[in-house]
Amino acid sequence: MKEYKSVCPYDCPDACGLIVSVDNNKVISVRGDRAHAFTRGTLCPKMAHYEKVIHSPLRLKSPMKRVGKKGIGEDQYTRISWDEALDAIVNNFKETIDTYGSESILRYSYAGTMGVIQSPAADYFFRCIGATDQDRGICSPAKQAGFRSVYGDTLAIKPQEAQHSDLIVLWGINATATDVHILHDVNIAKKKGARVWIIDTHKTYTFSQAHEHIYVKPGSDGALALGMLHIIHRDGLADIDFIKKHVQGYDELVKEVLLDFTPGKAAEICGVSVERMTEFAHAYAKSKAPFIRLGSGLSRYGNGAMTCRAINALPAVVGAWQYPGGGLLSSASGSKFIGKDVMQQAHVHAPAKRLMPMIKLGEMLINPEGTKVHSLYIFSSNPAITAPDQNVVRRGLMRDDLFTVVHERFFTDTCKYADIILPATTSVEHDDIYNSYGHYTIGTGYKLIEPIGESRSNWQVIAELAKRMGLEDDFFDLSEKDLIEQIVRTSSRISKRDQELILNGEPVEMTVPESYKMDFKTPSGKIELYNPQDVEPLIRYMPPYGDNAPFWLINGNDIRILDSSFCELDFNDPELMKLRIHPEDAKMYNINDGAEVEIYNDRGSVKIKAYYDDEVQRGTLVTLGVWWQSQSSDPHVAINALTAARPTDQGWGSTFYDVQVHIRNLL
Repeated sequence: MKEYKSVCPYDCPDACGLIVSVDNNKVISVRGDRAHAFTRGTLCPKMAHYEKVIHSPLRLKSPMKRVGKKGIGEDQYTRISWDEALDAIVNNFKETIDTYGSESILRYSYAGTMGVIQSPAADYFFRCIGATDQDRGICSPAKQAGFRSVYGDTLAIKPQEAQHSDLIVLWGINATATDVHILHDVNIAKKKGARVWIIDTHKTYTFSQAHEHIYVKPGSDGALALGMLHIIHRDGLADIDFIKKHVQGYDELVKEVLLDFTPGKAAEICGVSVERMTEFAHAYAKSKAPFIRLGSGLSRYGNGAMTCRAINALPAVVGAWQYPGGGLLSSASGSKFIGKDVMQQAHVHAPAKRLMPMIKLGEMLINPEGTKVHSLYIFSSNPAITAPDQNVVRRGLMRDDLFTVVHERFFTDTCKYADIILPATTSVEHDDIYNSYGHYTIGTGYKLIEPIGESRSNWQVIAELAKRMGLEDDFFDLSEKDLIEQIVRTSSRISKRDQELILNGEPVEMTVPESYKMDFKTPSGKIELYNPQDVEPLIRYMPPYGDNAPFWLINGNDIRILDSSFCELDFNDPELMKLRIHPEDAKMYNINDGAEVEIYNDRGSVKIKAYYDDEVQRGTLVTLGVWWQSQSSDPHVAINALTAARPTDQGWGSTFYDVQVHIRNLL
């Protein structure tokens, strides 16, 4: 048996370093790599038995074509060869281009793998053939927009700085489920005396890690931040010297927003009492080096970008950035050192004819502006489960005149709508390189075993399609190892020594400049609380969309899965999807503990069992996980039947959490 270093490929900020044990072309076990600068040998429960995913009996092993009806199941498909599958795809693409125009072809993919090669593998190919492109807005672009509005291209703070903080705020992040390794640093800080606060809409797995907890109403975090800013200014707790030197727009913020946005007004919006808000504001401002770890969920409301701008203002006003351990981490990205330029061939002028926001997939398939989509190529995503406004998406996927290809590891719900299904590799069956959006360590994950069955990687399939489409470009002749070499060698920000280590399979933490936290890369060179380039130059409060319904629906993280990844595992749980409701709310609707209910709004309805929970806020309902249809509480739909395709205020991000519903008893 041999051991190899690798990287977790899933959509998580941590990109864990792995040690993979292999024997006779089989992965025996996976454990954390202690040499990794951030993940430090720890794995989350999802990855602790990655070998069960790799060698699952449910893996797709050969190409298939549909011979029966759409939307039913695997028995509607028959096995075919790779040549037959690729010929069918190429023939359809060519016919579609000739008949409807190239923009009638759409590629839909996201973060089923975060590899720098496999994730953007198809970007350049689909640009070359003139297909409709997609944005990358289904996760948290509003959060990124909020940070950029205030800090521009400033390098994000390293997560390990949290261990030097004297007050840590885990704001809208269920770190135990989605960023577990930051807790290493939180615990180091706690041992030194730091206090930990959690701000969230519901009790999460992470609450036990904190000393203090604050519940906010969904979509109202910005109001809490503005209320705190009012208190900090009113009570003389702002660092005026820091503000004069390094902040633009503080006076405008005070005069035009904060003076009118009183703690009482903020409390009415966010549900946090003035007394508790004041206690939090004072604790935060009186700390020398407060550290905020900002989650993504609070950015998935209609006011997401503005909410994040308001929270990002807090460390600026108290001068936290000037001290070790002080600041705010939104996303720290190794993409500052290696990115997608090589894979996207950014130097080649081949603009897409049309851009589709990912959240608008259903609308694009059903009632688009302009050319209708007739060919859909899906990989690294499961939109029949994960896309918003699920009923519309599924109606679109059911169209008889839509040719759909799905490249996948398992027969997901999206596969039910495919005309051609292609078997995909896991991360140990191909070569790739990984950065992270939670820290600065870069690592490679080389091929460790031969592909299961006839599986092929994203890049292998795309390169072959390019050749069959007649694209004469040497780029598509490059192997994955060639691409890794090019990506690393062309990075001017990585030293030659570190390049060698990365190419040899070692996880390497990038070196950031000593003064990086105070090097504010904005047009003014200062932190911009007033940003004249922004559509909304000054930070203010914006309400979420909401719906004409009494309950906010909170769909939190289930620690066992990640979006719809890992749903292929056996959880030995007959009721994976359940609803939590405050007992007093339940009694108002005559709902008994454990009763089957229907939650519904204008977009759809879901049947689910409701259970009493005193920890749930009044006026909210909580469920966890984005489960496959076979695991759903409702035989016909999953949770995204209730979500909307409305965009965030900036970035065309998703508003998965900006959802309100009615509830009724089904007894």
